[in-house]
Amino acid sequence: MIHSTNRAFRHVAVVGGGLGGLSAAIHLCLGGFEVTLYEANERVGGRASQITAEGFTFDTGPTLLNYPWVFEQLFGAAGYRLDEYVDLQPIDPSIRFYWPQGDHLQLTSSLTGLVREFERVAPGSSQGLFAFLADACNKYRIAFEKMACRNIDNPVKWFASLSLKEFFRTGIWRSLDREISRFFQNRFIREALGSYGMYLGGSPQELPGIFTILSYGEMAMGLWVPRGGIFTLVKGIETLARRVGVRILTGQRVKQILIREGKVAGLKLTNGRSDDCPIVISNVDVPTTQHHLLSGNGHRPSKPMKMTPSVMTFYWGVRGKIRNAGHHSIFMPQEPDKAYEELIRQKRIPRELPFYMSIASKTDPSLAPPGDSTVFILVPLPQPFHLDQEDYLALKQEIKERIFKRLGRHGIKFSTADIVTEKVMTPADWGKRFGLFQGSAFGAAHTLSQMGALRYPNKDRHVKGLYYAGASTTPGTGLPMVVISGRMTAERVCIDVC
Repeated sequence: MIHSTNRAFRHVAVVGGGLGGLSAAIHLCLGGFEVTLYEANERVGGRASQITAEGFTFDTGPTLLNYPWVFEQLFGAAGYRLDEYVDLQPIDPSIRFYWPQGDHLQLTSSLTGLVREFERVAPGSSQGLFAFLADACNKYRIAFEKMACRNIDNPVKWFASLSLKEFFRTGIWRSLDREISRFFQNRFIREALGSYGMYLGGSPQELPGIFTILSYGEMAMGLWVPRGGIFTLVKGIETLARRVGVRILTGQRVKQILIREGKVAGLKLTNGRSDDCPIVISNVDVPTTQHHLLSGNGHRPSKPMKMTPSVMTFYWGVRGKIRNAGHHSIFMPQEPDKAYEELIRQKRIPRELPFYMSIASKTDPSLAPPGDSTVFILVPLPQPFHLDQEDYLALKQEIKERIFKRLGRHGIKFSTADIVTEKVMTPADWGKRFGLFQGSAFGAAHTLSQMGALRYPNKDRHVKGLYYAGASTTPGTGLPMVVISGRMTAERVCIDVC
């Protein structure tokens, strides 16, 4: 793969040990490069870290796994199998959606179960379901074969890779809501399938219709969780990285990426150490890299992109089993459109608070003491500078009360007295700990003008030898996407060095 005989240019530094950085490092080592990865925290994984307390174990960020084939490919590239490192457990039924007035919808990867549930909610909707699945299957194939995984910087060439028939099948010119409405008239089905857009930084009314592939992927391929939590997957990938030769340095915070005469020269760490290196891949959020790690070099940041919302997350160790709730639950507002408008456009906390809950101990009891439960709550919030908060204590209490009130409405009853350990991460905590630009939890938004070749490119346009991997560059946010991102960035480096 690599034809360069210049050993100096086969030395690569990766800044940040999220899954995008680890993926890039693995693929580059397999391509013959010498790779050193610098991680500021004491463990790799980025947002996919872990909290342990009082016998309870929590994943800090991602709590579920979709598209397992992406991870199978990562391990397979090195000649290993995913199941040698990680024991994946299916979650089925996968997610239940709740509305304030008591309505609910449950998704599953069982086709018969899915038909039964859709017919319960909307009699006669099974015909639309079959048509939706067939249509989204085509979109999924086109997205991953022709669009998401290709290093193309020119938007015209990116779209030109599709035949006219494929282009029309993407539904990219219609909104996600309009695309879903082609198949379903029932509001609960439409709102549930459209809710995925909130985590992509837009409402269903403004995100492209191709993102029906998100709900399709979960229904067609299921949801999974590694035994021991998502962080078990991170540790498996870290082990793989070390096995193929990646040098991983934790507790090593990079202060600056050094540039000389328009080329990468190396890294300067906060401990005063400097390392020479002609190629750097930053797994730190792209705008954070450009505004902070390149400061003082005369580098001009790219035009700002719209970022996804921030989050507040709660980690509760609860005594006893929690009834009337499954592993994954999403609590919808009665009027989602208003909530999206308030959160995404008006940049304020919605009056009707949507949130997500994971009780991972439902699937893996080893994550909690015998008979007890782990509860993870994620609440989308505006980015920190829109909140005008110096002390989050009052906001944490207010949101906690709103969560318990909503849970009680659905018969999911446990009280603050049942919580034996609690950790909370505010939007400011997320931004500071993981270098998230403006505290944005999921990176750059996925509006039509920020997809594919229109997104932050994985190769810096002005600095030779500087590359990016992670949620804000191509192909986008989510564990599978950042792993693909790392592979794409490694391919880009290989092409440039050959």
